[in-house]
Amino acid sequence: MALEKITQVTGRGVHVPGDDLDTDRIIPARFMKCITFDGLGEFAFYDARAFAKADGQVHPFDNPRHAGAGILLSGSNFGCGSSREHAPQALYRFGIRAIVAESFAEIFFGNSITLGMPCVVMSGDNIRAVAQLIDSDPAALATVDLTGRKFSIADMDFPIAIPDHAHEALVSGKWDAIADLLEGVEAVRERAAALPYMAA
Repeated sequence: MALEKITQVTGRGVHVPGDDLDTDRIIPARFMKCITFDGLGEFAFYDARAFAKADGQVHPFDNPRHAGAGILLSGSNFGCGSSREHAPQALYRFGIRAIVAESFAEIFFGNSITLGMPCVVMSGDNIRAVAQLIDSDPAALATVDLTGRKFSIADMDFPIAIPDHAHEALVSGKWDAIADLLEGVEAVRERAAALPYMAA
């Protein structure tokens, strides 16, 4: 089964500032008792959103101005902490389709790529500049262009970076290793049948 070739992601942006936003903040552990990942979206940044509300503030994920945003911007070392796959799943099911940050924790990065959710690196200065643009015009459409390796918004382009292996996986539609294996299951069976020790 061929997967979508992800060459770009277009949508409105939402900025969640801060460095070292770990997976427990992205989705608290008490919401990880599910059998499937369905429904995890409502728990994305659950405690941070509740704390903001208790302080009379509005978390970016609850701000009506950013409702439906699909591109998340944040700081450095995004997704650090435990390796829980639920974190990128929660963001994806909330509606996020690409993440732009100064840097990413490696396991979070890998789990996101296998969802077909690009994680690209942009400088802190450029992220802050884009955040100001989003704040002044939340309806502005932004594009994460993997082919051109650039982030575009309001007729401006900003350079982005993504490791070559992740870039190739996304743009070629080979970002899910399990789907890739299932697509080649007949070839696996043929190879197994040709091995003498498999017939024993």
